[in-house]
Amino acid sequence: MSINYIIARNFRKNIKNYYLYVFALVFSVALYFAFVTLQFDPSLEEIKGSIKGEAAIKAGSILLIAIVTIFLLYANKLFIKRRSKEIGLYQLTGLTKQKIFRILSAENSILYCGSLVIGIFIGFSFSRLVAMVLFKITNVKTSTALQFSTNALIQTVIVFLIIFLLILLMNYIYIQRQSILSLFRVQSSTEETVKRVTLNEMVVGLFGIALILTGYYISTRLFSGHFDSVSQLTLAMITILGSVILGTYLFYRGSVRFIFYLIRRQKGGYLNIREVLSLSSIMFRMKSNAILLTVITTVSALAIGLLSLSYISYYSAEKMAKSDSPADFSFVYTENAEQFKQSLSSEDIDYKETHIEVIHSFVNLSKIIHASMDNMMMNPQKMNIAIVSAKEVKDMQLVDNEVILAGFNDLLKSMFSYKGDETIEIYGLNTTIRQDLVDLKHDTVVSWQFTQGRMPVAIVSDSTFAQLKQDLDPELQTQYSTYIGIDIVNRNQLEAANSIFQTLPEGDGPYHNESQLDSANEQKQMMGLIMFVVGFLGLTFLITSGCILYFKQMDEGEEEKPSFTILRKLGFTQGNLLGGVQIKQLFNFGIPLIIGLSHSYFAIKSGWFLFGAELWTPMFLVMLLYTALYSIFGILSVLYYKKVIRTAL
Repeated sequence: MSINYIIARNFRKNIKNYYLYVFALVFSVALYFAFVTLQFDPSLEEIKGSIKGEAAIKAGSILLIAIVTIFLLYANKLFIKRRSKEIGLYQLTGLTKQKIFRILSAENSILYCGSLVIGIFIGFSFSRLVAMVLFKITNVKTSTALQFSTNALIQTVIVFLIIFLLILLMNYIYIQRQSILSLFRVQSSTEETVKRVTLNEMVVGLFGIALILTGYYISTRLFSGHFDSVSQLTLAMITILGSVILGTYLFYRGSVRFIFYLIRRQKGGYLNIREVLSLSSIMFRMKSNAILLTVITTVSALAIGLLSLSYISYYSAEKMAKSDSPADFSFVYTENAEQFKQSLSSEDIDYKETHIEVIHSFVNLSKIIHASMDNMMMNPQKMNIAIVSAKEVKDMQLVDNEVILAGFNDLLKSMFSYKGDETIEIYGLNTTIRQDLVDLKHDTVVSWQFTQGRMPVAIVSDSTFAQLKQDLDPELQTQYSTYIGIDIVNRNQLEAANSIFQTLPEGDGPYHNESQLDSANEQKQMMGLIMFVVGFLGLTFLITSGCILYFKQMDEGEEEKPSFTILRKLGFTQGNLLGGVQIKQLFNFGIPLIIGLSHSYFAIKSGWFLFGAELWTPMFLVMLLYTALYSIFGILSVLYYKKVIRTAL
């Protein structure tokens, strides 16, 4: 019997078991080829040139290589483990380890080459769809055609050739290290069979939960003023990261078994068949899967967190643009505003005009700023902020001793502590005016160029404004003292007005005029690309981690098949066994999902205001989508177990 005959016969015999491996290969190749094709797509020149999109896509492709490599190596590990008895039989028949390695390598080569070709074809077919999605979310108006990239093909072949060599090296090391006896026992020796929960595991479990809660607590205090220096803030972030990751590992290592042990103890040890197949099975396997589940949970939380934050920025683009520029078009230079108004009139575009005079003074905000923020920003006792008159602000009326601070975004609110009865002091050149702070207004009234680094704007009564104007510190005043805002009456003419705005000169000064529409589009383009790359990588990890858990459940299902056979012979129905399996999969997939969502929620909640103006809708949409896609693999695992149970008897 020749080696070639053995290879051909084994290939035909094991073809039904190869679909998992083939799926992993085809999926990885298609995903990578479609993504890399973007690097060489000529229609992406606008994105590449405007926001360094090429660098972002290249960085994403590197991370994608790491994810795909880990996924394929793990899939190969599970696949060769399922063939351990077959490898042991080869050695019993007299084949050397080198010949066995040649047989496996030949089979892998056939699968790998075939999967590479199919994956490239599928990736090429979907590459245009991927590019269209990128153009849609970045609001880039261009056309794209289905073009085959030779450079992408070469890069894909090189990357997966290297991965193939790593797989061969893994197989070689595995075959060399295993004895005949260990090959026959490999499937039964990989899981722990501890039958009781020790005191150490209880302590470890409780300590893991305590670490996670500690990380959550510190995250809620991260930007609330409790850390008064950059070094303390950095140390707090490192503490959060370390405590949550270590706590997650200890949670899987001891907490889950401890919690299930308490449930079993509460029932007095009398468990029905569903509880035996779910709780007991998870208790005896969770400890050995702790590292794998920790990695999956941590990276899932990272993917959800980054995607949520980027979507928050994308979703908040219009609000952020409005907070920087309250009118459709905001002008610093009067000559530009006059030229723009003339062009609008010539095109019969109606508009409304707003003029607001702006002065600057030192203001004492120490009573409403967290004292611990002194070292992280300007001196709160003497801050240079813009001041305007309530008379020039629409729907604003104040008496002489009242002041409102406008332009308070969520980041500024996290630094301030306003309870409704504070006072602030405004310093003129020779006088000091004490004012009662009556409100913090989210919307700003002038564009960011007048606000001294996006600090709040003080709105005072007209008499107070006149008094301050007579006692100005000339060193604080800027060359541009009047804010000009122009709003388009007919919103259908906004695009036409924006086209006219784009033809205006930028001016000679340090500032520039603002268009709300352009600002929103720029942020959408920048954050859209980041969201696309993060989303693509997050989706890749979601599918790969889901596949890994699914492969793991298939492997466990094959191991538990003899137990299912015994239970069926004892009279338990398929429905009895399937009920326990469903609960088991709910825990297997639900625990990492819930912990990952919890980690990401506290991470997002601690600093979301640094990225945008809207939290709940973007975060819930991302989490809901991730949960829905993740649940698919749990359903597939139940369906596979259903097949195993049906064939067990």
